[in-house]
Amino acid sequence: MEALDAAYSVLREAAEPLHYREITKRILAQGTWVTRGKTPWATVNSRLAMDIRQHGDSSRFRRVEPGVFAAREPVPGVRPDGTEAKEDAGELRPSIRLMSFLDAAEQVLRDLGSSEPMRYDKITERALTRGLIRTGGKTPAATLNALVGTDIRQREARGERQRFVRPARGMIALAELPDDLFALIAKRNRDVRTRLLKQAREGSPADFEQLVATLLVKMGFADVEVTRLGGDGGVDVRGTLVVGDVVRVRMAVQAKRWQGNVPAPIVQQVRGSLGAHEQGLIITTSDFSRGARQEAARADASPVALMNGEQLAVLMAEYEVGVQREEHVLLTLDDPDEMSR
Repeated sequence: MEALDAAYSVLREAAEPLHYREITKRILAQGTWVTRGKTPWATVNSRLAMDIRQHGDSSRFRRVEPGVFAAREPVPGVRPDGTEAKEDAGELRPSIRLMSFLDAAEQVLRDLGSSEPMRYDKITERALTRGLIRTGGKTPAATLNALVGTDIRQREARGERQRFVRPARGMIALAELPDDLFALIAKRNRDVRTRLLKQAREGSPADFEQLVATLLVKMGFADVEVTRLGGDGGVDVRGTLVVGDVVRVRMAVQAKRWQGNVPAPIVQQVRGSLGAHEQGLIITTSDFSRGARQEAARADASPVALMNGEQLAVLMAEYEVGVQREEHVLLTLDDPDEMSR
């Protein structure tokens, strides 16, 4: 079985999002995919990302958050339209529409009342009881809570309309912003990200390398260091990505303060500069050529991740590099009928 087919089988069986390392662990344990590579998890991550880039919404996979993937199609036993039917004593049970964790959370909250918050574990309990979600995981409530938090952060960084808000610790509610106010916030955030990227392009190469190092630290990298100018061998910054104090991935980063697209030879240069057990990352203020993206996703070579200018600006905003997050109180009028009671 191919790596993508094996990954899809694992995700459909799990019926919940999984980190690519967990996907790889389950694939290898089941023996559905065999590889001689020293970093099989990197291969799985690369192939999943490439499939999503190439096929978009038609891909069998979707990225829930960085490094976490889910099966886009329904889990086994579910019709193509998303409904489930089982034969029981000769009778067909009513169909149940299975949802993603985020869609299920929204449905539960809408049924409760658009302005009423609820604890994340209660939301999960109701979603499971009503058959909106199915999971083989042992901590579905924690998964839902984490996904909601990621969704809020990503939408805020991108200037997109929020789906949920957190009025208190552990509580989740639906976000209901007036259209004109949302449009104003979205435009302001887009303008800020555009100015962030412009500032990054106008600085010196040394300034840009330091900015990249600062961002990596904010993102949770450890042991981040900027290499010596002129003798870096194609690597500008090195650091270790730490996930949950368990996973540690050594990364070699090249920072390209460019106007034009980064070509494939740059990807090859970074790959040739990787040390033992290192993965590559190229961060640019511009974008990448098609050849560069194809070279980075090559399955038979060491993985090299790519971050273009738009993605860089989003992450800078999300992790507050060069920006500050402001919070304001929004007042709305009570219903006159309620006030008169």
